[in-house]
Amino acid sequence: MVKNTEVKLSAVAGDLKKSPSDALVVGVGQGADGPVLLENPLTAKSAEALAESLAALGLTGAADQAHRLPGLPEAGAAVLVLAGVGKVSPGTRIPDEALRRAAGSAVRQLAGVSTVTLALPTPDVAAVAAVAEGAAMGAYSFTEHRSTKDGLKDPVKAVRILTDLAADKALKPVLERASLIGKAVKATRSLVNQPPSHLYPETFADAAKELAKGLPVKVTVWDEKRLEKDGFGGILGVGKGSSRQPRLVKVEYAPAKATAKIALVGKGITFDTGGISLKPHLGMGEMKSDMAGAAVVLNTVLALAELGLPVKATAWLCIAENMPSGSAQRPADVMTIFGGKTVEVLNTDAEGRLVMADGIVAASQEYPDAIIDVATLTGAQLIALGDRTAGVMGADSVTGAIKAAADRAGELVWPMPLPEELRPSLDSQVADIANIGERHGGMMTAAVFLREFVGKDRNGEQIPWAHIDIAGPSFNTGSPYGYTHKQGTGSTVRTLVTYVEDLLAKTA
Repeated sequence: MVKNTEVKLSAVAGDLKKSPSDALVVGVGQGADGPVLLENPLTAKSAEALAESLAALGLTGAADQAHRLPGLPEAGAAVLVLAGVGKVSPGTRIPDEALRRAAGSAVRQLAGVSTVTLALPTPDVAAVAAVAEGAAMGAYSFTEHRSTKDGLKDPVKAVRILTDLAADKALKPVLERASLIGKAVKATRSLVNQPPSHLYPETFADAAKELAKGLPVKVTVWDEKRLEKDGFGGILGVGKGSSRQPRLVKVEYAPAKATAKIALVGKGITFDTGGISLKPHLGMGEMKSDMAGAAVVLNTVLALAELGLPVKATAWLCIAENMPSGSAQRPADVMTIFGGKTVEVLNTDAEGRLVMADGIVAASQEYPDAIIDVATLTGAQLIALGDRTAGVMGADSVTGAIKAAADRAGELVWPMPLPEELRPSLDSQVADIANIGERHGGMMTAAVFLREFVGKDRNGEQIPWAHIDIAGPSFNTGSPYGYTHKQGTGSTVRTLVTYVEDLLAKTA
């Protein structure tokens, strides 16, 4: 499970014929007066002829365009690819995310080709990093359950980035980081893409242990007996309708010289039928992705460990399968969350917040500097923010930093409020709190519920906390775009890694 071949990234400069590849990619931008051929390694004569032909070839420079032509003698490649980067203005640097998407789109569409040279504009190290990240994420496929690979194309195996900065000493760690980010994103995708017949609580826990092998992390697994003994009523309650017993997985990275301490809590519902409050059948198959939050926090901590960052980071994977059966929890049941707070279950399809409550309480008891939870929590997130933008709610000190990190990482995140008037709608007549409340603004109501379980620090103040709802961005039901493939996307891994890097920069 999760066996991805990583693309080899390198930087080259000079004569392309000395480092030949199967395809050379050059950029085309959307200029005010039509398509514009961007900086490239072609001869002046070839570049001029090509620039004059762009419109006739049907190119606009729009993102995701990738037009193949026969290679030119100076290109060192059999195929020349014109890749759109979107809108450009003379004298203006192309944004990192535009480069990231252009590189990812080209590499994704060149599946079946072994070696690719990317000759996109790289005026600085940050631009090289963006191109490398896009390439690393674009080179992906998920084929492990195919009985034959007939008609399928393998991802690109090696990417060379043509840049004048190839000899810069700063480039080596940049390429290594891009490779590790790509690895973490793709491992997340592959977990999300696993069918529920193969990924269920026990095997998810096994996959976490397998992915952690060789890294300086400690993996602890609570089975159903230990969950019951320790009082994790949320995870147990959600999972008791399934013949596949729930799990809680703790993944700890604790380097000796850590200067910060964070906890990441992830929703790991390996399949969500809605339980007794059964979902409509249409689109239910997409509910294999309801464990994306747990996959994100797992691979974020593993990436932090591989990067060797001086942060103590702990991932809590709250894993269960939500099924209807004679043993399933019922609407009107009351469960006791880890730590003692009781919840009246008014809707068994609002199950994610129940398992997350257990994880948030457990994370709080270790007094981290911040708690961030990640979950495919509400359909309301898609209604409010669409398929590609995650919602972030919580303490301003954390949500602001997450938004800033997302902007740098190239992911779409938008801060949402937590209106106090939503809390009374969660009042219960028989328990401390109900698991559903005000329907309008449901994404925020769910976050208000989770906030009730965030503990206090050693000074008696609430631990800084943020909730990220990735219901839409975690799973692409449409066409591939940029470096994003169909189904699992790996959304939020890059944001969280960047958030930690920013946090460490402030404490240095």
